[in-house]
Amino acid sequence: MKKVVFVCVENSNRSQMAEAFARIHGAGKVEALSAGSRPSGRVNPKAIEAMKELGYDLTTHTSKGLEAFNGKEVEVAVTMGCGDECPLVLAKQRVDWKIPDPRDMTPEQFREVRNLIETKVKELIQTL
Repeated sequence: MKKVVFVCVENSNRSQMAEAFARIHGAGKVEALSAGSRPSGRVNPKAIEAMKELGYDLTTHTSKGLEAFNGKEVEVAVTMGCGDECPLVLAKQRVDWKIPDPRDMTPEQFREVRNLIETKVKELIQTL
């Protein structure tokens, strides 16, 4: 199993949904994790609702920081919006997805971001 960590700023929206999609579409192939460079401490209710629409329970996730990854190697580190703020995680491959933070978006726009994340996660899994 290959470890993939998804990182955004708050670990409340994008990285949480990416972790969920990697668990769904990469079951048995990847170990999906997520973290934030400045975690908010909670998963956004909008993200919980957006994933609930697809049958995934995001209430089991927690918002967390990068401390757990210090000195531990992962196969792929995917950053989403944290840019240079993201501390370096030891990764064999680094990918930066330019995905806007959906935190303040309408439900329709939020779903568009969710769907984009799902597409990108599926594409990533194909390359592993």
